[in-house]
Formats: sequence, structure tokens, C-alpha cells
Amino acid sequence: MKLTRKLVLAKAKASDLDSVKKLNCWGCNLTDISIFSQMPNIKVLTLSVNSISSLAPLAGCLSLCELYLRKNMIPSLSELSHLRPLTRLRVLWLAENPCCLDDSSQYRLTVLRCLPRLQKLDNQVVTEDEITLALMEGEVVTTPPGSVQNQLSTNGLPEAETENDPLNYNMEETNKIREELGMKLLSRDKFPSLSSPSTRETKSSMKKTHALDAILLLLKDLDEDELHIVYTATQNRLQTYTLDSETLQDSLQTQKTADIQH
Repeated sequence: MKLTRKLVLAKAKASDLDSVKKLNCWGCNLTDISIFSQMPNIKVLTLSVNSISSLAPLAGCLSLCELYLRKNMIPSLSELSHLRPLTRLRVLWLAENPCCLDDSSQYRLTVLRCLPRLQKLDNQVVTEDEITLALMEGEVVTTPPGSVQNQLSTNGLPEAETENDPLNYNMEETNKIREELGMKLLSRDKFPSLSSPSTRETKSSMKKTHALDAILLLLKDLDEDELHIVYTATQNRLQTYTLDSETLQDSLQTQKTADIQH
């Protein structure tokens, strides 16, 4: 069944699509939701218990904060790539779709890597530790084959040549977060080739970069008391480094003195 303009206006009791901010279409046997490409101002959307298989029409709903998609026919987590532009999205319920049948822990990490701004996933609060772990260990979500996003990349080359490249994806992902934080973007030379002899060092460096970006991103959502906790923990950590450095210097000085005496 196709969701039509008439049905949307009737359910929302609105006179035009632009004024619709909340919509509940639970259990309407929907298969076609293309109407949402004309609804950029929707904020809360309930589409649970339908037969929806593509999320492409939601890519332009930039005001969307909450999205409920439980019990649909979404075949692959690659559909989440359409939700990446939705920077205000904080709540997502995706459970009981075909794409959720894999290992539950890995599924959750993969979703959070693709959408690191989520605060609640499948009715469970997202923790800071999960976001950090997801940016390091979650699987890369690529654009579905044949979608509009998949036709051309930003440099004009076929997306197939760049989207699935972990090097390009990680650089893009990291720079999006850094741009939001007002940080300087990283150049490609900060991401050595994964096929180089220093693969292990490269992966370790990339994990540290993602962890730092995740921490800085989360700082924006902390209140004053929570920031004081972070500040105290950081000070304690820095003191540990200072003590280690002083101990090393004392050791070197003692060794130097002993060498002179002999």
C-alpha cells in the first residue's frame, strides 16, 4: 500500500505536508513511503508493523528526531546509509526487521557506527562506552547498490570504487565528526594505506582517532556535574603521566651519575 498525501493529512489533521511534525502510521500495511521526500519538517515518525523495505525517502527529512521502524521488511543495514544526513535523529527502533537477525551485539555496534548521534536504539539507552566501541569495531555500512547516492561519489568517480574502501570511509567518517566539533579536518596522509607493512600501527592509530572524536562529540551532551567528573578523571590521568615522566627522568639522572662516578 502506498502512503498518499490525502492519508497523511487525514492522520495528522493538517492542511499541508510542510506543517506535519508528528505522524503515526502503525500497522497500515505500507510498502511505499515515497511521500516523505516531500515532508522535510517531520520530527517524530512511527512506521512500525508495516512492509517497508527501503528508507531512501527519509533521506531528506532533516528535522527527524525519532523514528520507529519495528517489524518491517528492511533487508539490510545498508539502508541506514539513507539516515546518515539526519543529524538530529536521536531515537531509532529498528528491531524485528530481517536486517537485525545477525549477532545482536555486532548489529548494535554497526548501527551506532553508522549513526553515532543516537541516544536510544531499540528502546535501550545508548552508552558512551558503546559509541566509542562502535566507532572502533562496528562494521562499515555501505550505500545500497543502485541507489541515487551510489551513482557518483564526491569526486565524480563511481561510488563502488570508493564507498567500500575502508580507507576512504574512515577518513570521511572521522572528518564529518571533526567538522561538527569545529576541529581541523585530517588530510589523507594521516591515513596510510591499509595494505602497507604498517597495517597494525595504522589500525591502532585510526582506533585512537575514532575514540578521541567520540569522546569530544559526547562532551557536548554532558551537564556541569558530569563535566566535573570528566575533568577530575582527566586530571588524575595526567598526573599519572607526569609521575611516570618524573620517575623516568630521576632514573636517567641516577644512571648518568653512576656512569660519571665509575
